[in-house]
Amino acid sequence: MIASMTGFARQDTEAEGQSLVWELRTVNHRYLELRIQLPDALRALETEVRALLQQSLGRGKVDAVLRLESPGEEAVVRFDPVRAKALITTIREIDQMMVNGARVSALDILTWPGILQRDMALDADALRPAVLSGLEGAVADLRAMRAAEGEVLRQTLETRLDAYSERVRQLRDRRAAILEEQRERLRTRIAELDLTLDPQRLEQEVALLAQRLDVDEELDRLDGHIAATREILDRDEPVGRRLDFLMQEFNREANTLGSKSHDLETTRVAMEMKVLTEQMREQVQNIE
Repeated sequence: MIASMTGFARQDTEAEGQSLVWELRTVNHRYLELRIQLPDALRALETEVRALLQQSLGRGKVDAVLRLESPGEEAVVRFDPVRAKALITTIREIDQMMVNGARVSALDILTWPGILQRDMALDADALRPAVLSGLEGAVADLRAMRAAEGEVLRQTLETRLDAYSERVRQLRDRRAAILEEQRERLRTRIAELDLTLDPQRLEQEVALLAQRLDVDEELDRLDGHIAATREILDRDEPVGRRLDFLMQEFNREANTLGSKSHDLETTRVAMEMKVLTEQMREQVQNIE
């Protein structure tokens, strides 16, 4: 089953008097890009967190954020007075160099990295099981959401593939009619020029024209691409890159059909194929 690269999950876990809140957000990306934010006291767990995410997700830009919330009224927010004083001193020195500098509030000071020390007494080893368990739960929820969206994408692509197959069938059905139209056009042109042409020579010209207009190979390749896409959509693995490559092949064949077109109907169908290809490509960009 294919999966979307877009998703969100939140998981709350209680441990050691702390509320551990995991939030995972993912969007489409060419590769797997992880951006992990952990409290300072739990930085030692980043390697395990990264490994778990790499094992669980194939592609996408992932923001994984762990927040600590102390429940109850006894929660205490600590700050580093030494860093705070040094920061205030630096701000005053810079302010003297400026004209009408922006006013800095206490809240601005507290948001500076390292000023708040809410997690200074945390025991990373004691919290490790809860941190990883909460992450596993968040990843499971994220994968479920991505799978649900992936199913919608699969159905959309199946609909586009059905439309593509119909366009291929239309062009195959028109091959004989197109050749007869070109034969009549050639005869009309000869008659207009008041020329006498040997019937065998006429058929030779028609055969050369048919060779130039022959699109059997392109249609056969498109049938192959359609079958390959359907097969890939049923795989239980990340398939976004394979599908992206196939979209390039779809576009190449549609362009070739357009270049060989000598009638408005074929041109119209080739253009519809290019539109369908672009619609599929947009969907594929979000598949893991």
